[in-house]
Amino acid sequence: MAGKKPTHKNLILAIVALAQFMVVLDVSIVNVALPSIYKSLHFTSTSNLQWIVTAYTLTFGGFLLLGGRAADLFGRRRMFVIGVGLFVIASLITGLSTSSLMIEIMRAIQGIAGAIMSPAALSIVLATFKEGHERNKALSIWGGIAAGGAAAGVLIGGILTQYLSWRWNFFINVPVGILVIIAAMVYVDNYHSTLKHRHLDLSGALLVTSGVMTLVYALTQAPSKGWTNSTILAFFGTAIVLLVAFVINEQRKDNPLVPLDIFKVGNIAAANLTQFPITACLYSMFFFLTLYLQQVLHFSPVKSGLSFLPITFVIGFTASRMSKIVGKFGYKKPLMVAPLFLATGLFYLSRIQVDGTYWKSVFPGIVIIAMGLGVIFVSITIAATSGVPKEKSGLASGLLNTSQQIGGAIGLAILSGVSANAITAYIKNNPTHPNLYLYAQVHSYHDAFLVGVGFAVLAFLLSAFLIKQKKEPSADFEVPATAGH
Repeated sequence: MAGKKPTHKNLILAIVALAQFMVVLDVSIVNVALPSIYKSLHFTSTSNLQWIVTAYTLTFGGFLLLGGRAADLFGRRRMFVIGVGLFVIASLITGLSTSSLMIEIMRAIQGIAGAIMSPAALSIVLATFKEGHERNKALSIWGGIAAGGAAAGVLIGGILTQYLSWRWNFFINVPVGILVIIAAMVYVDNYHSTLKHRHLDLSGALLVTSGVMTLVYALTQAPSKGWTNSTILAFFGTAIVLLVAFVINEQRKDNPLVPLDIFKVGNIAAANLTQFPITACLYSMFFFLTLYLQQVLHFSPVKSGLSFLPITFVIGFTASRMSKIVGKFGYKKPLMVAPLFLATGLFYLSRIQVDGTYWKSVFPGIVIIAMGLGVIFVSITIAATSGVPKEKSGLASGLLNTSQQIGGAIGLAILSGVSANAITAYIKNNPTHPNLYLYAQVHSYHDAFLVGVGFAVLAFLLSAFLIKQKKEPSADFEVPATAGH
């Protein structure tokens, strides 16, 4: 570790949390802008709009393991600054997009940049704060920002879309990113790698990234083309071959991208597995609720954004108290209870109506969900990072973020398919119904939210049976603070 800079722990947390906020923001900020982007860039169908969201989350998730390992090998601050810089450039060009293909490609590049930036940011937090109460408190703030960023993104996106242009949803990242880079260079130590090698497993990165992307593409296309379609089966088969080849590659490599023994450390395997269904719920909720508010209740972009504001406040309130709760009860019990809040809130939302109102149909559900999210993102981050050796903190961060992003991408793909099938079935069964498409659309949201309930229940079962409560930090694995502590 370089140790050249005085330690400003809270300032360091603020810098990397702002970057993480920006990354999470860009998952949801476009949701409110989707109708405007659809018209501006002449999309051929609304189903293609999901690729503006999925292209970002897919590459983000696909490249996170590479980004996390790179932070361990080449220095956390260095990779953090590179990631932020690329994110700034990609955001600028995304805002200048002139076609649907261009914005999808640039969103994918934004995702790659986020995959470099995000695990390095969390790794810096793990290295700055000692394991135990100090780190739990920092991760409570981190978790609140990460979860609240999604809700805040909808509001900010609504304001920018309505009063400026949808393009400003991306332009806003430019000044923020530049500020983060300058602050990081001044206040964040470079945390030079303690590993004896600088070998980056590019073959492993290629296999896992292409395998995950192929899998998600197959899941996205299967509902419309049919699960037994020969092309879809070919994609599923290819994904399985690539992912099996990745595991074999990691077993044979001297310096693998993902040393498989990391899954034996603490709750890394269990926490990452639990993360999948949780983010599947989260992303789908924002996607479908945004469409409901704007296309059914006819809310403006700003009004839609304001509708999600309670989520930010509830998450912030809940997350800020999590360090005390975890200190008293541990992280397993909160992690078991929180998915039940998600399930309850999603079940409530599954009852929305064409003639519904915000306060009756939406508000109670999102408040219940927000209470669960504030608990989940803090407790699962603590569970997934406790006991991780410092030379693997970037990789552990990358794994957690990977499960989050891929879970969200797969969940959105599945639920979009469920929604599309429900619309088709409703129209077929009710051909003479007045306002047919509108009622079919709302009916499709019911089915999507109910599948989301299933995801939440799965998260409860996984946390109940797989997560093991660690009684106290292990001195052998404690991650030291920065120089001066």
